[in-house]
Amino acid sequence: MNVVVRTYSGAGAKELFDVLEKHKADVESIMRSVKGFVSYTLARSGDGGYSVTVCQDKAGVDESVQKARDWVAKNAANTGAGAPKVADGVVIVHVK
Repeated sequence: MNVVVRTYSGAGAKELFDVLEKHKADVESIMRSVKGFVSYTLARSGDGGYSVTVCQDKAGVDESVQKARDWVAKNAANTGAGAPKVADGVVIVHVK
């Protein structure tokens, strides 16, 4: 399995998470549509928030990054949030 963490901070990040929270059913639907989807978490932090997506393979996490980018561009561009810091890797332990 693979994981990707997208961290949003700085100007517009809190506003972005307000929009994401308002549209959480839409966000969930989009993430569940990713091929090889395993799990998704969206969480607030002090200066914005982050998402964690786990998929069966790297292709899935790459697809999730693209779908997230597209959704933000279409639905939350007016927040002024910058591009997230993206980190990905191979899962060592995944507990459900």
